[in-house]
Amino acid sequence: MFIVLLKFSNNKSQAGQYMSAHKDWIKQGFDDGVFLLVGSLQTSAGGGIMAHNTSLAELQERVNADPFVAEDVVSAEIIEVVPSNTDARLQFLMN
Repeated sequence: MFIVLLKFSNNKSQAGQYMSAHKDWIKQGFDDGVFLLVGSLQTSAGGGIMAHNTSLAELQERVNADPFVAEDVVSAEIIEVVPSNTDARLQFLMN
């Protein structure tokens, strides 16, 4: 499982220009079964993604394809988490 932090860079003002393509990129992540959750970092610091069903190399490639990353609207940090215990509702993350 991975946590992706997308933190706004100095080019934050260009976010509107790439928002539609960024939303399409997010939709593709859900459609591909990789993204579990996407949300905003508070307070307006960027975004966060929970991902699974992928390798670190594949996720890095996917993140690099995000128009926000490609256009330096955000910087990306990927954190790998190896679950050792979960709520029953998240048991699928243990596989």
